[in-house]
Amino acid sequence: MHDTMALLEVTDFPAISRKSLDTLQVNLGYKCNQRCLHCHVNAGPTRTEMMPADLIALIPEVLAARNIKTLDLTGGAPELHEQFRELVSTVTDMGVKVIDRCNLTILFEPGQEGLAEFLAANKVEIVASLPCYSLENVDAQRGEGVFDKSIAGLQLLNSLGYGMPGSDLVLNLVYNPQGPSLPPNQQALEADYRRELRAHFDVEFNNLFALANMPIKRFGSTLVSKGQFKPYMDLLKNNFSEANLESLMCRNLVSVDWLGNLYDCDFNQQLELHTPSTSTRHLRDLLKNDIVGQGISIADHCFACTAGQGSSCGGAL
Repeated sequence: MHDTMALLEVTDFPAISRKSLDTLQVNLGYKCNQRCLHCHVNAGPTRTEMMPADLIALIPEVLAARNIKTLDLTGGAPELHEQFRELVSTVTDMGVKVIDRCNLTILFEPGQEGLAEFLAANKVEIVASLPCYSLENVDAQRGEGVFDKSIAGLQLLNSLGYGMPGSDLVLNLVYNPQGPSLPPNQQALEADYRRELRAHFDVEFNNLFALANMPIKRFGSTLVSKGQFKPYMDLLKNNFSEANLESLMCRNLVSVDWLGNLYDCDFNQQLELHTPSTSTRHLRDLLKNDIVGQGISIADHCFACTAGQGSSCGGAL
């Protein structure tokens, strides 16, 4: 695999700093039941990295110490961590909102019986990957049979109230382009998704998040192999929008890897681009130290978040 960090570290991206911290995003591990082409963490079935129990126990303490109201759980497939349900129950009882970045097919994996019902009972907000509303495109990007399982997962969640009118169970979908292009207008694409999924599968959802692909890890390596890395970076830079700087997710979120190390975002985590401050480099540091006003580590991949309509874990900016 090609290392793209050397191609990204010299940058003219504007300096930015943190605002208040309202979201703790935790990567519980890289083990996943899928292996997607666009995956920026190189997750897959053979990965063994999973957060140890002592760090899992530290998460509720940090949420309380910093008065953080949202816990965003990611992976891999975060549900594969053996303490996933215990952690969700604990922080939900604290009044913290939990987001589960779910790939949908995990709902049907052995050992995950009752997962959908558990998420509904705890009012967990689901952010579900569905890179297209057609079978051919999804299976090309994520593997054969993934689309049918994903639709079955959405139908199961709908049956529990997720994404349905008048329900407080939130189901959001995520779109990624298949190749080195910017995502289309999020509002128009959401209308297309809603029309097609409703007409063909009787599926409902709340919002669609359109995310740009990051030129790092598996996707970045593919770009290098195909001679597309520089053209893609040129595309991102040529579509830079200064207005998006104000709403970048790294300004209100901190990312935690499976070893408890802190990063300004999930993408920096995968590049091992640590937070600039040496006083807040680990989850336990947040028990005593705040990070408001600190600088944010930047490199050329940050242009993916500011290009066009902008891109974040919550969709267009």
